[in-house]
Amino acid sequence: MPSPVTRWSRYALYLLFLLPGLTLATWVTRTPALRDGLQASTEQMGMILFGFSAGAMLGILSAGRIIGRFGANRVICLGLLGLSAGLCVLAASSDLDSAWCAFAGLLLFGLGMGWADIAANIEGAAVERAIDAPIMTTLHGFFSLGTLVGALAGMGMTAMDVPLDLHLLAIAVLSALLTLALIGHAPRASEQAGAQQADSKAGFSWWALLKDRRLLLIGFVVLAMALAEGAANDWLPLLMIDGHGFAQTTGTLIYLVFTVGMTLGRFAGAPVVNRFGRALTLRASALLGALSLALVVFCDVQWVAAAAVMLWGVGASLGFPLAISAAGESGEHSNQRVRLAATAGYLAFLVGPPLLGFLGEHYGLRLAMLPVLVLVAIAFVLASALQENKRLQPA
Repeated sequence: MPSPVTRWSRYALYLLFLLPGLTLATWVTRTPALRDGLQASTEQMGMILFGFSAGAMLGILSAGRIIGRFGANRVICLGLLGLSAGLCVLAASSDLDSAWCAFAGLLLFGLGMGWADIAANIEGAAVERAIDAPIMTTLHGFFSLGTLVGALAGMGMTAMDVPLDLHLLAIAVLSALLTLALIGHAPRASEQAGAQQADSKAGFSWWALLKDRRLLLIGFVVLAMALAEGAANDWLPLLMIDGHGFAQTTGTLIYLVFTVGMTLGRFAGAPVVNRFGRALTLRASALLGALSLALVVFCDVQWVAAAAVMLWGVGASLGFPLAISAAGESGEHSNQRVRLAATAGYLAFLVGPPLLGFLGEHYGLRLAMLPVLVLVAIAFVLASALQENKRLQPA
């Protein structure tokens, strides 16, 4: 039988959410060093980075079947170890001067990210229902904290001229050791929930879920808010440099400000949801995100645009975790509902940034953010779809 959800098992899950953020920010901040070491052109770097997108999509599409067979807990472990393995292959690519090796490393990294993220969100939603408390925003807060720690460490390693391979290998080993130490203490609430729903599994149909109007609205909210987060992760430094005239170092620091806003917003989310409810919290979050995006797009005053980035981070921080929680309790077959909603978010992460890049090439990055602004504004209107079936109580 799966172990009950205890305070210590929740702490283990928090730290397991931190590790993907840490490993992701590690290689993202060292991408310039990887490019210089491989002497890769922009076109070659596009091919190499496509490995991550391809691996992540493969992980998302295969996660459901693997989780159904082995359970979310084991797939979280497998995915996190895949992240470490991907970093090791990336480290080898810098020594071998091989672009194809770098592609393979990011493919493996993306596969591990897809598995770990889907499984961790399924487990987090199951824990939230089991303890009747809103913890999803805190879980994603630890992911954002991991990206912040990884970005700061990456900047420090770059400043100290630490070799790329040593940096990647050190984080890979640290992440693998923490994964193996924590996974045995993590909750397995999703397996218990799956066992309780086993009798109704024979009647499960993906088509029935796709006809669920409320779930589709929740999926759209996930897509819109994930796009607001992904657009900043991929384009914010360039948006500040090319669109608002900031220096390169300042543009990078403004991205760190966005990450701080995301982290603070997610850690503050649980008490806000307790007080005002999920739907009202998301409505305020989407409104803040839309207003801050409008300032970034239309305001020519540098300090106003820079200040709006912090609000952009806070506004984008709660959409994904709150919508995942709503999907999990929107009806029967909660694990499949979470998987469907999370997949919508991943589509935004993977498809949105290249599309915004195409628009930015033709109309400038500031105007390229207009579709993001429109979708977040629509999410504000649709936030009522996230109304709780029951009020979650504090943990």
